[in-house]
Amino acid sequence: MTTLSLELPDGRTQDVEVRLLLNAGYAGREQDEVQAHIAELAELGVPGPATTPALYPVSPYLAQQVSEVQVQHGRTSGEAEWALVITDGGVLLTVACDHTDRALEVHGVAWSKNASPDVLGRKAWRLDDVRDHLDQITLKAWVGEGDTPDTLIQDSSLEALLTPDYWLDVLTERGLNAPGTVLISGTVAMTGGVNQFARSWKVEMADPVTGHSVDVQYVVEQMAEPIG
Repeated sequence: MTTLSLELPDGRTQDVEVRLLLNAGYAGREQDEVQAHIAELAELGVPGPATTPALYPVSPYLAQQVSEVQVQHGRTSGEAEWALVITDGGVLLTVACDHTDRALEVHGVAWSKNASPDVLGRKAWRLDDVRDHLDQITLKAWVGEGDTPDTLIQDSSLEALLTPDYWLDVLTERGLNAPGTVLISGTVAMTGGVNQFARSWKVEMADPVTGHSVDVQYVVEQMAEPIG
């Protein structure tokens, strides 16, 4: 089972054994826009969800803090997200990049979420410390053709997504609000014309009130061709 090690603003480190990993989907706060996005995806062959917002269970070992993601082909990409990490001492908030298999996505979104890791940041904030200004926190992603992500592909804020407290209520209703649960938020819109099938990804969550930021960065490596 994966253990996350998260550095808090006071310098202390919190280790969390991941027991349950969940990926939210279609989780924009404006559900009219979400429905329009579902229609766009349907034209690409991606099946729509039975309900929105959606919530997909993911194998807990896919919660990773890595600098390299290995994939099977060239049609995979990340997604800028935040992550809730529930601990014995409270709820932490960090940044995440949900690396998704776009070729597999047309056969099933849940399948595509289990094909690659959710890469989480190594630093985190206590949710209680930022709850009163969450909508001001920015969420951005960059991609790069080389090892350095240098092209902005996502530029939004937490205001665009359903809140952490919304999801904590959902977890509580289902008996899942317990230490070791990690929930990834769902993502924000990508900039048109930017190649998402890039070699490198960086996601940053920045707090203008405290001046703190947390980020995650990795490169994508394609595996060798299978034999047989």
